[in-house]
Amino acid sequence: MSRYLQIFQQSIDGPEAFWAEQAKRIPWYTPPQTILSYDDQQHARWFSDGEMNLCYAALDYHVDNGRGEQAAIFWDSPAAQAKKTISYRELRDKVAHFAGALTQLGVTKGDRVVIYMPMIPEALVAMYACARLGAIHSVVFGGFAPHELAARIEDAEPKVVVAASCGIELGKVLPYKPMVDQAIELSSHKPDACVVYQREAHRAELRVDEHDWEALVAKAPFAECVPVKGTDPLYILYTSGTTGKPKGVMRDTGGYAVALAYSMQAIYAMEPGEVFFTASDVGWVVGHSYIVYAPLLAGCTSVVYEGKPVKTPDAGSFWRLIEEYRVKSFFTAPTAFRAIKKEDPDAKLLQNYDISSLKHLYVAGERLDPPTFHWLDDLLDVPVIDHWWQTETGWPIAANLPGIETVPTKAGSATFPVPGFNVQVLNRDGEQAKPMEQGSVVIKQPMPPGCLTGVWHDERRFHSAYMAAYPGYYLTGDGGYFDEQGYLFIMGRTDDVINVAGHRLSTGEMEEVVGAHPAVAECAVIGIHDDLKGQLPIGLVILKDGFEGDEATLEAELIARVREHIGPIACFKQVLVVDRLPKTRSGKILRKLLRTIADGKEFGIPSTIDDPTSLADVHAAMRERSVGAADKATPLD
Repeated sequence: MSRYLQIFQQSIDGPEAFWAEQAKRIPWYTPPQTILSYDDQQHARWFSDGEMNLCYAALDYHVDNGRGEQAAIFWDSPAAQAKKTISYRELRDKVAHFAGALTQLGVTKGDRVVIYMPMIPEALVAMYACARLGAIHSVVFGGFAPHELAARIEDAEPKVVVAASCGIELGKVLPYKPMVDQAIELSSHKPDACVVYQREAHRAELRVDEHDWEALVAKAPFAECVPVKGTDPLYILYTSGTTGKPKGVMRDTGGYAVALAYSMQAIYAMEPGEVFFTASDVGWVVGHSYIVYAPLLAGCTSVVYEGKPVKTPDAGSFWRLIEEYRVKSFFTAPTAFRAIKKEDPDAKLLQNYDISSLKHLYVAGERLDPPTFHWLDDLLDVPVIDHWWQTETGWPIAANLPGIETVPTKAGSATFPVPGFNVQVLNRDGEQAKPMEQGSVVIKQPMPPGCLTGVWHDERRFHSAYMAAYPGYYLTGDGGYFDEQGYLFIMGRTDDVINVAGHRLSTGEMEEVVGAHPAVAECAVIGIHDDLKGQLPIGLVILKDGFEGDEATLEAELIARVREHIGPIACFKQVLVVDRLPKTRSGKILRKLLRTIADGKEFGIPSTIDDPTSLADVHAAMRERSVGAADKATPLD
């Protein structure tokens, strides 16, 4: 670990010198002289006097330096039954002409553009076109319900909304235009224009005041890149939740570009010309960072995949993509592999593919449970790297770093803090926790480049949500601990800690034990109200396909496992078998919503849930078994 420790310590002891060196990875118009400064609230700002354009750095620069004919993206869509390869030169030209179209609609530097599109190349074109003009894009996950889209339009106040005519999901065509129309009607802010890219699966009817993408681009000039300051905003990305107004996370341009370029080498060990595949969506931060921007900043090729890990057409989809495009590094969420493991527990489909090009597998977005880690580790001859980060940080906080020095992995650990992130764990007294002592995971100021610079239109919320709890530290909202070797373990959100008879227990630890049972494909442990003990844990499990055992016997086995590994103190006594668990669109289990149902409180179904009927399954099971106060829960509409 000597090389890692040396570089990490340099980044903490001398952040300005460290990031000044990393900034050389970016082709600046005017290299920055002021590396680190602070705003009025003493939040770190990076490269304030540097001038650049991210679109130039990711596209034009490579075209000008001999990569014009290299593939920038491989688009692969089982949903649309289509594939396309787009070179750096082709993508640059598409972006420049769409940027020209936006200028004809009045978009200039600092204006906002809301983008509502599925995983198609035009989504990337629209994002880069905004960056080319110095406009601020706000991508909304395609398929969000109208009221969710309306909330983002109302807050961002875009000059233009860019949408596709439809999305395609598991064979179903989802018209987008009616949702856009309804969202604009609901919003108090009305954009000046709406541009629609027409897909063959469904062509939307346009009003006379709306614009067809192709017709608009045909008459548009080639727009040149607009220089912006390093601290000028690049985008607003709204965090989704079950309650409350979504937070518009603001990302700057220069710091983000430097951080992403550094991460592609240090974390993902990628070199120009190699192929990087992130199975996510451009509507999430993972898609922004590691589908759209980072691979192209590094001169790599990015795989843009419109499909699901299973049933499009089968659980071998990822293996097929890795073979076909000779992917070197692959990145997705643990949920995707749990779905694959459920469909193909023995990984028989892997035998049909040559994935020898793959050198690293990365997972993030939620905690990598040890059973899934071991399944992958046994299956593949490459490092399985769990790395931890957030929408707010924009790039990984902790990871194994093969671009610097690879270290042995540990199940359940996000490995070590990435250079630049001074990660600490504080206990209940606000003091630094001892090894193996769980506490609140925080990051000591200054935050490195690439992290959020504020909440759009709400400076107070930025400070109160992230900086106020521990002055001088950024509050991640996650709980965890360091072990004796310095490995960082993230155990889940701090509100997933339950209090059983005065004992604070991590539901993440219980999920590890339950999920390790060979019959369990996926699980969630939540705390429910108990008059005597305050809270009691309950396990919700999805079984692997082909399970033929008795559910009562399984419940007894799981209870015994938790008792053995955690102890009687856990009071883990009830397990429910369910068909599905409610999740966000990005695959995270909605534990807060499950707790709300279990506690019998009134609730609504947020539009971020993939399949609301899964709530009915959970609710019915709870009512049937009379768990806690669930028999008094409000029935689903």
